[in-house]
Amino acid sequence: MNDELRELYQEVILDHNRRPSNFGPLPQATERAVGRNPLCGDHLSLALRINNEVIEEVRFEGQGCAISKASASLMTEAVQGKTVAEANCLFEQFHALVTSQQEFSEDELSQMGKLAAFAGVRDYPARVKCASLAWHTLQQALHHSSEPATTE
Repeated sequence: MNDELRELYQEVILDHNRRPSNFGPLPQATERAVGRNPLCGDHLSLALRINNEVIEEVRFEGQGCAISKASASLMTEAVQGKTVAEANCLFEQFHALVTSQQEFSEDELSQMGKLAAFAGVRDYPARVKCASLAWHTLQQALHHSSEPATTE
């Protein structure tokens, strides 16, 4: 990834940390889950309204580092309006992006949209947990699990 693209991605993360999308309560949620990252103290609650297997609305609340908060914000944007199956597929793609040693082409990163901002996180193992917390919490909600998501 070139330096100019890396700077753009850093700005996306900082912007979503300062002004997160879909932050706040969702009283009419049909699914809920909580997640915790004991390593750095990130914690969040995720609420989704799902109708006919479509994620109509998703919101989050909580505290965390810039990467954790930005990841939750971008995740909510990415999955809203998607089917549960599409959201599960996005989880797999995002997980590969932040954990795989595979190099992604510019085209593959482009297909990920703003989520590609997290491509460099895999170089910092402690930050992978921050970036993936919201996604693991989403999985707990989509699979109706009452267990908290954790990064440990």
